[in-house]
Amino acid sequence: MTQITPGALPAELHKAADTVTRLLSKLEESSVAEPSELPGWTRGHVLAHLAGISNAMARQLEYARRGETVELYDGGMDGRTKAIELAAGHSLAQHTESVKTAVGSAIAAFDALGPDDWQAHIAYRDGIVFDGGLALWRELTIHASDLRLGFGPETWSRPFCEHLISFLAARVPRTYKLVLQPTGLPQLSIGSGGTSIAITGMLTDIAAWLAGREPSLGSLRATAAADGVELPELLPWPAAQPAAR
Repeated sequence: MTQITPGALPAELHKAADTVTRLLSKLEESSVAEPSELPGWTRGHVLAHLAGISNAMARQLEYARRGETVELYDGGMDGRTKAIELAAGHSLAQHTESVKTAVGSAIAAFDALGPDDWQAHIAYRDGIVFDGGLALWRELTIHASDLRLGFGPETWSRPFCEHLISFLAARVPRTYKLVLQPTGLPQLSIGSGGTSIAITGMLTDIAAWLAGREPSLGSLRATAAADGVELPELLPWPAAQPAAR
């Protein structure tokens, strides 16, 4: 699998941000309150979250430039949840302004990085600025699909899918080894358990399933010892904050 590099990431962030901006123009006032792909969330919730995570990542970089760290969300995860609920019911004009402003600020912050700045420490996952950039790439791309505006997982690029598979390998239960066999591409394995399950299908469907989204091309098939089986249950997404030690 080809791994994305700090040199290549800014261009991918711009593509993801452009997609979000383009989808905003497809919305009508009444459609903001309609359901998204996420259970219990309207499109307004998704838009509020997109603004929130973009502002959060811009803040991570602001503090990193000073050699400091700050929690991802003001008020922690409770603060994140409250902010989304408060903003979800905003008008289309309010959402459009907040999302464009927040995403623009985050992209500008990453564009301003020098070669060494990508290694600066941030609070997100107790990692570095590069981890924050990858997180913003995931958030913008996946939640663009969650808006249900014709930009589903089938549109995800190969570099993005390969990154997502690598990141979400942590979701594989320890008893399993998943042998991924994307159509027309080399196979790869994630997980190290004693029970092997082969997952075949289009690369975008495999990535969508690992991300907890509906595989939009319907191509997935799971087999174990040549017999068809159910897709295994996955562990939760990797947490935004490291576990307490």
